Amino acid sequence: MSAISPHHSDAGPSAEDTGHATLPLTGERTVPGLAEENYWFRRHEVVYQRLAQRCAGRDVLEAGSGEGYGADLLAGVARRVVGLDYDDSAVAHVRARYPRVEMLHGNLAELPLTDGEVDVVVNFQVIEHLWDQGQFVAECRRVLRQSGTLLMSTPNRITFSPGRDTPINPFHTRELNADELGELLTGNGFEIEAMLGVFHGARLRDLDARHDGSIIDAQIERALAGTPWPAELLEDVASISTDDFDLLDASDRDIDESLDLVAIAVRRE
Repeated sequence: MSAISPHHSDAGPSAEDTGHATLPLTGERTVPGLAEENYWFRRHEVVYQRLAQRCAGRDVLEAGSGEGYGADLLAGVARRVVGLDYDDSAVAHVRARYPRVEMLHGNLAELPLTDGEVDVVVNFQVIEHLWDQGQFVAECRRVLRQSGTLLMSTPNRITFSPGRDTPINPFHTRELNADELGELLTGNGFEIEAMLGVFHGARLRDLDARHDGSIIDAQIERALAGTPWPAELLEDVASISTDDFDLLDASDRDIDESLDLVAIAVRRE
């Protein structure tokens, strides 16, 4: 989900910095380089950063690579990164902007890779968009080598669409809580190594208090209003970094209270 309007800032590399056009903001994916989008971008980026070493020296598929910034980040440590997306414009964008990513066009229900081709499959903020989630997870298992790793993140249904059976975000088909995500993975040939949650760190909790209890709600309110953002809100959102988020396991915090779920799963033989 995004709460955005087209306004450039220091929130990541801009189109001018790279010489390539920014992908249009549809609400379906996040992109770097926009002030109003910076909260969502950093909330996604932190998971790439914290789990990047899981991809070091390995062959990696990012299934549903979107704008491509995450695949490019992983390419800094991996032996090979293959990006995959169904959107033609995203595929062309990644090929032009991130040349070290081997970008493919294809359907996530039928991954265009051979059996056992990669060591790691990365799937961040995508599973909630898919109609046949089990088929996709089974495909991830197929393309992974023995003891390969699936890294998956998704909004926590309990906090993202509280009290609802259907998603608030019109681009989501089915959102999951931690138990449901675990069942999806174990039911399709994986063992859960870790289930983590993304939380606001101390500085973001301060910003929540500064904006009537929720900087997320403040952003969504402005985006829905379609009017210019207050300078204070825009400045606060643009200042957020990945250091402002915590990635914690159940020993540190109740996973059901997390903003996003992050699963580390291993291919079961």
